[in-house]
Amino acid sequence: MANNRIAGVAYVKFDGRQLPIKGNWEVGFNRLKREGIAGQDRVHGYKELPGVPSIEGDVSSTADVSLPELLRITDATVTLEHANGKVYVLRNAWTANEYTLQTAEGQIKVRFEGMEIDEL
Repeated sequence: MANNRIAGVAYVKFDGRQLPIKGNWEVGFNRLKREGIAGQDRVHGYKELPGVPSIEGDVSSTADVSLPELLRITDATVTLEHANGKVYVLRNAWTANEYTLQTAEGQIKVRFEGMEIDEL
């Protein structure tokens, strides 16, 4: 029997340490970024630049989650295991935004960016 599950349970880890995640998580599989170039008469083509792969979402602010520790991440391996069986691995990752604690929901939005991402 085939597994038809496409959404649900997920796990996020950095350097093997599991984070208490919640909400939606996004995987930015951006190896290339294309942008159209328009002239005054028509579209002339596009430019292509390297993209920055990312994994981001919300982490519960539990006792074992430290904002200063998250901010210090500069060369981590980040994995996201998805309910459908796919695993995404972000290598040489760093944290990419300023973090604030959202007290109403007890969460922190976390964004990891890295040098490369693979789907296993």
